[in-house]
Amino acid sequence: MVNQIKIGPEIPFRESESLRRSIRLSQGPKVFNCIANTSREIGVLLSIPWKTGFEIELLAPLGRSRRDLAVYLAEAAGGTVRRVFSAQSELSEVPGMPVFENLTLAFDALDQNGILIARCADDLTIVSELDREAAPVEGWYRVVSDDIRFIRLMMIQCDAEAPHSQVLDPMSALFGTDTILNADGMIRLTDQMGASVAIAAPLPSERERPCELITPPIAESQGERLLTLLAAAAELDFTVPLEAAVHIHFDSGRLCRADVLSPLMRILHREDERLRHLIGTNPNCRRLGSMSEDLLVAISKPDFMGLEWPQAQAHLGALELTKYCNFNVLNMIHDTPDKRTFEVRILPGTMDAQAILRWGRLFAAILEWATAAPKSFPESDAFYAGLNLTQDDRDWLQL
Repeated sequence: MVNQIKIGPEIPFRESESLRRSIRLSQGPKVFNCIANTSREIGVLLSIPWKTGFEIELLAPLGRSRRDLAVYLAEAAGGTVRRVFSAQSELSEVPGMPVFENLTLAFDALDQNGILIARCADDLTIVSELDREAAPVEGWYRVVSDDIRFIRLMMIQCDAEAPHSQVLDPMSALFGTDTILNADGMIRLTDQMGASVAIAAPLPSERERPCELITPPIAESQGERLLTLLAAAAELDFTVPLEAAVHIHFDSGRLCRADVLSPLMRILHREDERLRHLIGTNPNCRRLGSMSEDLLVAISKPDFMGLEWPQAQAHLGALELTKYCNFNVLNMIHDTPDKRTFEVRILPGTMDAQAILRWGRLFAAILEWATAAPKSFPESDAFYAGLNLTQDDRDWLQL
């Protein structure tokens, strides 16, 4: 017999009568197999003691797309799917234009009350297993510009539900120029002096298949949500692509203090190599990197620890930092709307919910250590021995 239970307000989870004894989710060699005898044990097993959001990079099978996963999730919750834009950057090979800014099509799975279950977005780093010669699928497109300010304006002005032939019409009205249709299907928009504003282009190369599964912030029982999402992905034969990573966003409310951020980033810098070894960071993952030397110097100065947070933000905000590093602090430094987080980016791609939860608890313990504003650092083994982790997590992490 199978019962339906609710996960928060959003999405139903299929629970068998034996859940309290064993929870098992398998995807190829990835297996989630946890034994629990009481509801309390299950709660601990499926939780991270910190509000967190997850980004899990997946790949749809041939003939499917990330939209299919969003539809599956929404229909299971009696909800709907909303097509939206997702802003992404990619390196350019065009001289004088180092970066292309993109609006790609993403899909929000909403429950019956219109609450977000998860977003299924593109990830431009996923390329190895795609057919670069594949023709565009009808209805799929992206919008490209060399100016991030135009991208932000289009996110406000343009409708992601519009076909690519019409998506730039609101911007055309703003600039007082007509769009131009090229023979290859591209729609080009310029200003009145002929300078390029944006291009809407059909999406080739199977780019509908990459799927970054993005959750909203989850305060507790994160594992229940992950199990539901990953079970749906497995049901549709989604897999883990070669370049895949998992990113965890930790709510930064308790970290927005100079005397907390400084020891946190310094210990992560010192332990970077050991953490990547413990976790098994994917060597094929792109857009990782060591901590900026400028950031390390700034947070290590004796007077930094005494700064009020707005002063620390102004000080760090003047540095040229990137999000494409092992530990991303840009969102908390700049108070990014709806994303004031500390992001861990070194986790390898997986559909193993247990692994994601254990990694999350490891970093939650490190964040907890930092919130005490430590003035000195123990040596490496003593540092890990002092973290608030269960023996089960320690054994699994081989600490």
